Amino acid sequence: MPQTREIIRKESTEGVGYSVVDLNGTGHVFASAMPREGETIEDQAHDALQTIRAVMEEESTHGSIVKQAVFLKDIAQTETCRQLMKEFYGEQLPATAYIPQPPCEGKLLTIEAFGVGRGQGNVEIGRLSERTVLTRHDGMTWVHLANIRSEIESPRVYDRAADAFQQMSRGLAARGFRYDQVIRTWLYLGDIVGWEEDTQRYKELNRARTDFYRDMQFGGNHAPVDLGHRVYPASTGIGSEGNDVIMSCIALATERNDVQLTPLENPLQTSAFDYGEAYSPKSPKFCRAMAIAVGDFATTFVSGTASITQSETQYVGDIEGQTWQTLDNIGALISEFNLRRHGLPGFGATLDDLALVRVYVKRQEDYKIAKDVCECRLGELPIVYAVADVCRPELLVEIEGMAFSRRI
Repeated sequence: MPQTREIIRKESTEGVGYSVVDLNGTGHVFASAMPREGETIEDQAHDALQTIRAVMEEESTHGSIVKQAVFLKDIAQTETCRQLMKEFYGEQLPATAYIPQPPCEGKLLTIEAFGVGRGQGNVEIGRLSERTVLTRHDGMTWVHLANIRSEIESPRVYDRAADAFQQMSRGLAARGFRYDQVIRTWLYLGDIVGWEEDTQRYKELNRARTDFYRDMQFGGNHAPVDLGHRVYPASTGIGSEGNDVIMSCIALATERNDVQLTPLENPLQTSAFDYGEAYSPKSPKFCRAMAIAVGDFATTFVSGTASITQSETQYVGDIEGQTWQTLDNIGALISEFNLRRHGLPGFGATLDDLALVRVYVKRQEDYKIAKDVCECRLGELPIVYAVADVCRPELLVEIEGMAFSRRI
C-alpha cells in the first residue's frame, strides 16, 4: 500500500548508495561505500570513509555517524583497520563492528554507516567507546553496542557464545541499560554450518542463546500483551571467516507511553522459535522483524531472511529463485496485511520503503545474479553485498534490512 507522503529519499552513484529518512523532524542517513580506488587497506579505507563523510556533510545538519559496520576481506587486517578508524574519526568514532566477511566486489573492505542529523530535532550523541554510542532524541535513548567478542579461551561455540552474550549484557548495564531492552542483534559465527563433535555449530549458538534468554521478558510495557508467544529481538545469525563468535546489538529505552514494540512473524513462514528439533534442538530465539511505532511513524528492523516458506528451503541450488523468494518473504513480512494483523494498521510498507539492505551470498560466483535480482526489485538503495555462509547448507543467500513507513 503506498504511503501518503514519502519519508525516504534514495541516491546512488559509483561506489556509494545512501538513503535519507525524515522521522518527525529528525534526519537519519544510511550509507554504504565501496572503495573506488586504492590497492592497500589504508587507501581503500580512506576512500570509502571520505565518501561517507561527504554524504553526511551534504545530507545532515550538525549530525554525524553513530554506528558503522566494516566488512573485511582479510581477517588478519582487523587490527590495522581499527587503527585507521581511530585516526580518521578521532573523538567522533562511531560504534564499529569489524566483520570478517569478504565484500563481493573483490575490495579489501566495504563500509556500512548510519548517521543521525539534528535537523529540526534535538539530538544528543554520547560517544562512550569504540564499541558504544548513545543517541537521544524524541524522548528515546538508543544504544549501539558493536564488536563484542568472548573473553574466554574455550574452543566450544556454546561457551564462547554464552560469554559473548554476558559481555553484551555487562556492556549495556555499564550504560544503564538492561539486556531485555535489546531490539536487534547480529550474531556472526565462523564455520556456521560446520560441526563440533556431533553437533552443528549454529545449533550450539542457538542453544547458548536459548539458555541466556530463558528468564528475559523483552519489550516490557511497550510490547503487545496478547501475542500468544514470548517476545524476542530481531536478529541475524550468519557465517563469517575465522572460527570466532562476534556480536552487536541495538537497545532502546523510553518513558514515552506511545511507543509500541511489535515483534512481527511472517505469514509465509513458520516462526523460527517454533522450528522442530530437526532444525535445532533449541530453536532460534528471534522474531522475523521488530516494528517500532512512534506516533505516525514506524521503523521496522528486518531479521536475516532466506528462501524458506513455512520451515522448508525453496529453490535448492537456484540462486535466482532463492533471491527472488527471499525478497518476496520480506515483502510479505513488512506488508500492510501483516502489520494490520499484528495490530499496526496503516503502518504497512513495501520493498520501496526499505532504506538499507545487506545481502549475504554464500558463493562468490552467485554474486552477479543476486545483485541483478536485488537491483530489479529494490532499485536505488544502499546495499552491502558480502560473502558469508548461511545457517543451512542448502541456503545460498540471506537478506536483512530496515524499512520506514508513515501511518496512512
